[in-house]
Order: sequence, then C-alpha cells, then structure tokens
Amino acid sequence: MAPCIYILSNKPNGTLYIGVTSNLIKRIWQHKNDLVEGFSKRYGTHALVYYEQYEDMYTAITREKQLKKWNRQWKIDLIEKEKNSIFNENKKDIKFATNKKLKDNLIQRLTLDSKKLNSIKQTIKHRCNI
Repeated sequence: MAPCIYILSNKPNGTLYIGVTSNLIKRIWQHKNDLVEGFSKRYGTHALVYYEQYEDMYTAITREKQLKKWNRQWKIDLIEKEKNSIFNENKKDIKFATNKKLKDNLIQRLTLDSKKLNSIKQTIKHRCNI
C-alpha cells in the first residue's frame, strides 16, 4: 500500500487526530479497535474523515507535520473541500450527460458516494474483518 496521511474524528465537529501510515486499512482497524495507545484511544477518534496518498513515506511524514501545524479551521476546510469536490464532480457529470441511462447511472453513483462518505467507518471495519 502507498504511504498515507489520514485524519480521524470522534464526531462531527469533534476532536481531530492526524496520523501517517504505510497501510491505511490496517491502521484504521487498529484505531477502531483501540489497539493504538495514546491520543486516538483517549479521545475515541475512530472515524476516518480524510486521507491523502503519497509516493514515498518521507513526503507523507512531511505533509503530516505540516497539517499538525495548521489551525483547526484550516483542517476542517480541507475535509469539507474534499467531501464537496466529490459531490461537485459527480453533479457536473450529471449536468452534461445527455443520455437518460447515463444520467441515471451518474445519479446512482452520486447517491452511492454520499452513502460511502457517511459510512466510511463501517466500510473499513468490513474490509478489515479477518
């Protein structure tokens, strides 16, 4: 797996945790099951709300350190921007689709993306279920 930085939260507008890993799915599973001692376990930050992938660990660690220095609002804006860009990209596709079948397919994909964002914690739990 590619190195990633990730942001976890315990609830909407709750505590944020920023980490770096070479195996995102495994690391989220560890957080979810409180196998990681420290901040994440203490504050119950189990929900993945954002991540970025990198080519190498050095770049990922550099980005992690950068994000940890950001103020809270910048981090929230980053999370919201990513969430909104997924929806806006799909909405643009729907707007320019001329074929009804294609339009219906894009609307279904948008609905699935919405559900996926709202239940990413459950998806990771399912994927990590060994």
